Amino acid sequence: MKVGLTFDLRSWYLDRGFSLEDTAEFDQEQTINAIHDALHVLKLETEEIGNVFQLIEALASGKKWDIVFNIAEGLYGDGRESVVPAILDQYRIPYVFSGPVVLGVSLNKYLCRLIVSSAGAPVAQGMLITSIKDTEKCDLQYPLFIKPVSEGTGKGITEKNIIKNPSELKEISDYLIKRFNQAVLVEEYLPGKEFTVGIIGTGDEAVAIGGMEIICNNDLPYSLEYKKHYEVMCKYLPMNEKYAKESESVALKVWKAIGGVDAGRVDLKVDKNGKLCFMEVNPLAGLHPIDSDLVILSRFAGIEYNELIERIVKSAFKRYNLKL
Repeated sequence: MKVGLTFDLRSWYLDRGFSLEDTAEFDQEQTINAIHDALHVLKLETEEIGNVFQLIEALASGKKWDIVFNIAEGLYGDGRESVVPAILDQYRIPYVFSGPVVLGVSLNKYLCRLIVSSAGAPVAQGMLITSIKDTEKCDLQYPLFIKPVSEGTGKGITEKNIIKNPSELKEISDYLIKRFNQAVLVEEYLPGKEFTVGIIGTGDEAVAIGGMEIICNNDLPYSLEYKKHYEVMCKYLPMNEKYAKESESVALKVWKAIGGVDAGRVDLKVDKNGKLCFMEVNPLAGLHPIDSDLVILSRFAGIEYNELIERIVKSAFKRYNLKL
């Protein structure tokens, strides 16, 4: 059984002049090597494909794989995560993790919240702002929290994203819209505890494996800077018992609502009344063997890296009726 690996290697892009921020979501060699090793433990043959450009070249040369382990984040546009799985679908090549529709919808935080709220998951009151004029229609209760609608890994997030008044809303909306060339999502600020919950599996067989609480220094937002320096700027704690059962229930509701497969993460935060609210879902969660949130919370649940990869692979193989 030959498994191809698609990924966006950070060094590949840095060598071609892209910035650290451009490549913030991309993977390091350590991640690719760890996945290789975990798949070899399962007696699977692996072949590195690389990014979408390298995938296109490989397919054009006639290469084939029994299944592709896809962690490619993509480069441009709000459909960037969907490109590799969409191409693989056209070639009828099975792949690990969610398909183009799920990845596209999940990346757009506004569309995603519409879907999960319609399924009964609690969300903060919010609105989409596409231009400064939209801020005049805002009737939400301050403080607010603002973020680019289709970015990940905490990009565009700083302490300034906590909005205290209409003047700040106009200023920060204008900056983010121009900086990231996309709309922004504004929600009533959730001041309570923040959790991320891990999911493994598909449909009714999906299970919440547990979660962890994220505490940032000075109660500041979980930004790209904090993620990069989490060892000194954040604390990761095992899931708070008070919220454990509820958080897993909400996370599974979200996962099933978006149609996530194989594995991912759901981020939740507590509102001013003590109610858990959905923030984001990541159906293409990072798999760095040490630093990624899904991997860290899995360790809290007693699941080591190789077992995590094995359970993800088994879910994908079952979806395609493949034998491991």
